[in-house]
Amino acid sequence: MLLTISTTAHPATDLGYLLHKNPARVHRFEQSFGHAIVFYPEATAERCTVCLLVDVDPVGLVRRRSGPAGDAGQLGQYVSDRPYVASSFISVALADVFGTAMTGRSKDRPELAASVIPLEVKLPVLPSRGGEALIRELFEPLGYIVATERWSLDERFPNWGESRYFSVTLSGTLRLQELLNHLYVLIPVLDDEKHYWVGDDEVEKLLRRGADWLPNHPAKEQIARRYLKYRKSLARAAMERLTPLEADTDDVPVAGKPTGREDVLEASLSLNQQRINTVVAAVVEAGAKSVVDLGCGEGKLLRELLRQRQLDRIVGVDVSLRALEFAEERLELARLGPAIRDKIKLLHGSLMYRDRRLQGFDAATIIEVVEHLDAPRLLAFERVVFGSAKPATVILTTPNVEYNARFPSLPAGQFRHPDHRFEWTRAEFETWAGEVATRNGYEVRFAPVGPVDPELGPPTQMAIFRVR
Repeated sequence: MLLTISTTAHPATDLGYLLHKNPARVHRFEQSFGHAIVFYPEATAERCTVCLLVDVDPVGLVRRRSGPAGDAGQLGQYVSDRPYVASSFISVALADVFGTAMTGRSKDRPELAASVIPLEVKLPVLPSRGGEALIRELFEPLGYIVATERWSLDERFPNWGESRYFSVTLSGTLRLQELLNHLYVLIPVLDDEKHYWVGDDEVEKLLRRGADWLPNHPAKEQIARRYLKYRKSLARAAMERLTPLEADTDDVPVAGKPTGREDVLEASLSLNQQRINTVVAAVVEAGAKSVVDLGCGEGKLLRELLRQRQLDRIVGVDVSLRALEFAEERLELARLGPAIRDKIKLLHGSLMYRDRRLQGFDAATIIEVVEHLDAPRLLAFERVVFGSAKPATVILTTPNVEYNARFPSLPAGQFRHPDHRFEWTRAEFETWAGEVATRNGYEVRFAPVGPVDPELGPPTQMAIFRVR
């Protein structure tokens, strides 16, 4: 099976940088089902084309008896389209061969990875259990110009019916990362088949690869069902995380940790470190053995939580994939010993969506997050954290706007961070937290973080919610 990607962006050979594959070489990668070869049939400044050739071993498929070749009876063992068509085999090869490009990273040319460029994809043989209409339904909402040509089964036998195989060309102007993730998800959706067992980890793959485009795709339900092989529980879990709780709760970047101006303002107080120390102490005092940091950002709090021996399960959640990458580097997860590595996990997720992965924790920490949410979204946030996840203890901090008068460089009336949608007074915070506690079966107490000004209170205010 073949897949080609071409660009005419100048110089077109920059495609090699994006894919981390030198156009002057042929690259070979062994796969569990055969092997994949990457080569460039053309590479000039005007136009560059990369070809992914996936060579499936049909004998190996029969021996393993996996996928369609192994489940279709004796005839299916010898007559199979798998070696010749785009299918889940090519998705697996894409992730293996172009994995770094699919994350949108380029060490040598980061600005190039973020660039929108003209791209053209050709899939000579793409099965579509839904015909041309389904191909258009999946790709056109993503901005592609779609051209298709149906392959004939055999013109001598018209009673065989129409073929489900198409030659497809997709053209668009977008980031290469987006293109690769679209193909990874949608090729198996069109084929409506996968060659491997589909379990809970496939939900994570779907949401990770579809994070930037799937929530707003008009066919997202059909995509989820087909991608997850019609396993209702998995499709339901995926849709719960893709569907907002409120009609107006579009996903927003929950930047749970301070940056820029806020860091400068608070540096003289070492306030961020004081927040981390205070929150860790509250987690320990609660007797928690499991904790989830909601809006974990770059992992500063997670690093301190890892040092607490009483914790045997630590999870960090953030809506920003880039922040999670920084957190993984900060925590040096690849270098941790197995015992420590097994107790921490990073998850991509939003506080605007129900998520079963957030349930069952002794404690949840939410550090400098709520002020990044528009006021109408606070109710959705409340339902996700206090209603759906419902940890035994919730530890939440937010700035005290009254204390802002003690920052000489902060103009009157401005918030500490340009992304803050509001900053509460002590009375406003206590009123909101008290109402949340009452509605959701918690009790709440408050504690200061940082030096307490006799007139204006602490720079950061903390609420500790406990289930009644």
